[in-house]
Amino acid sequence: MSPKEFPKLADAEPALAVLQAESSFAAVPVPKYLQETYWWAYVHPNAVRVFERQWLVNLILWGNFARLRDAALHELGTVIDGKVLQVACVYGNFTEYLVKRLGPNGHLDVIDVAPVQITNLHTKLKDSRQVTVQRQDSTDMQFEDASRDAVVVFFLLHEQPVEARHKTIAEALRVTKPGGKLIFVDYHRPVAVNPFRYIMVPILTTLEPFAMDMWRGEITDWLPADIPVAKVEKQTFFGGLYQKVVVTR
Repeated sequence: MSPKEFPKLADAEPALAVLQAESSFAAVPVPKYLQETYWWAYVHPNAVRVFERQWLVNLILWGNFARLRDAALHELGTVIDGKVLQVACVYGNFTEYLVKRLGPNGHLDVIDVAPVQITNLHTKLKDSRQVTVQRQDSTDMQFEDASRDAVVVFFLLHEQPVEARHKTIAEALRVTKPGGKLIFVDYHRPVAVNPFRYIMVPILTTLEPFAMDMWRGEITDWLPADIPVAKVEKQTFFGGLYQKVVVTR
């Protein structure tokens, strides 16, 4: 499928904040792997019109979106008064639910490398007073060391080749404060008796060629050796097809 095969849709009017940031858009290139492998899902202007549907996101995760979303948010607490970083925009209502938990002193930063994703998030957020959305590359974040109380990486790692994945994890851990949490939710190798184990192999190998890495190793295998961590907790869902890994720095 090529970009020309997308249905011709009217251009969405970009949010003012995005218009003001166009110069920074050009300064942060979209990674080659994203352009070549995921242009149809995250980069093409019409991708949002296709995939930004709550029912479709839930279907892609076999009905587990809300469960996985809430499992990640549970780690942040019912009221968030610290600084949280969400690495990459997410289709569906993940960010909106996170924003609902922000207390009076809470703040959320969201970064993404694709301009269309930033534009889309601005249109979804009804109240962005405690939210900052920036175009940044997850492999080279422009935040200070130990500057965030919690960092969430929700279904991003499986979309990255191993080198980018290593850098993203290292950067996410670097900006997490000592005692803070780094929360990953992503694919995982299902148990042998799970029928979705056999359904997902052709799907992932065809559409998401880097995703099978999540079956072959542990997220902890990619943690940088030079940043110590205090604790690692792991929980699996849906017969092992999904995982939540919480790293306490």
